Amino acid sequence: MALGSVSGLDVHLSSDGFAIMPGVIPLTEITGLLSELETSPLIRSRAGFRHAMRHEAVATVAHDPRLRGPAAEILGSTAVPFRATLFDKSPSSNWLVVWHQDTALPICQRREISGWGPWSVKDGIAYAHAPALALESVVALRVHLDNSNADNGPLRVLPGTHDKGLLEDDAIHSLASQIAPVDCLVSAGGVIAMKPLIVHASSKSRSVRPRRVLHVEYASSLDLPGGLKLAIA
Repeated sequence: MALGSVSGLDVHLSSDGFAIMPGVIPLTEITGLLSELETSPLIRSRAGFRHAMRHEAVATVAHDPRLRGPAAEILGSTAVPFRATLFDKSPSSNWLVVWHQDTALPICQRREISGWGPWSVKDGIAYAHAPALALESVVALRVHLDNSNADNGPLRVLPGTHDKGLLEDDAIHSLASQIAPVDCLVSAGGVIAMKPLIVHASSKSRSVRPRRVLHVEYASSLDLPGGLKLAIA
């Protein structure tokens, strides 16, 4: 579902679990951001780097009203950016992502609370797989730093699967055989908004061109049930 503006964005997210907003960030600003990321002190993996909110340029983009505004409309409240990840898919760093949901959240301090876990630690930050209720108050905005097309491993989604709760692998595989997937194709500067529980995947790139995406997640509040608190990552 592509939108020319943010009007009614929450409606589309409620029904489909995702929406495409073209032309949110001008190409001149995308070029500047790419230059900033090339000199980032953050430790990169083959796929990019996580915990990118530590990067000043990324934090600036995450707090930009052009992103926080749509995120707040979707969440129906304030929108607090808490995690950012750079995905850098290219011929030299290519991978396939199977159908899945995003269920792990960064947490300030580990507590054994029913419905949360299993727990893990990534780069010194605690992560817990969260219950559906907590994930419903989160939305991700994917800022495209390159054109995403059918050849360079775009995001693929199963529309409407975001409201089915936490799914086991067998249920995910079943839905993938029943629902026609949508390739989310968007030009550089465009943004894909998505709910974390929508079932999604991506194929390997068949292109010589990179597909870099800044994935920023927002919550209505950093405070979570049971005294837990989202970590800024």
